[in-house]
Amino acid sequence: VGNIAISLDMEQSAISHQLKTLKDARLVKSRREGKSMLYSLDDLHVFSILEQVLTHVNELEK
Repeated sequence: VGNIAISLDMEQSAISHQLKTLKDARLVKSRREGKSMLYSLDDLHVFSILEQVLTHVNELEK
């Protein structure tokens, strides 16, 4: 959460809240590794959708 907060210039509490919302919707999953909590997409369909959105945005910027 700390690294995400730094990268996005947001408060850790806001990041935690958003991650909980995404976990509740089963869009992301988490696992503990030592003292760190690692987050990843819970469904490869979500990844595919995000790729398509980014492709579309890149096409619009040309």
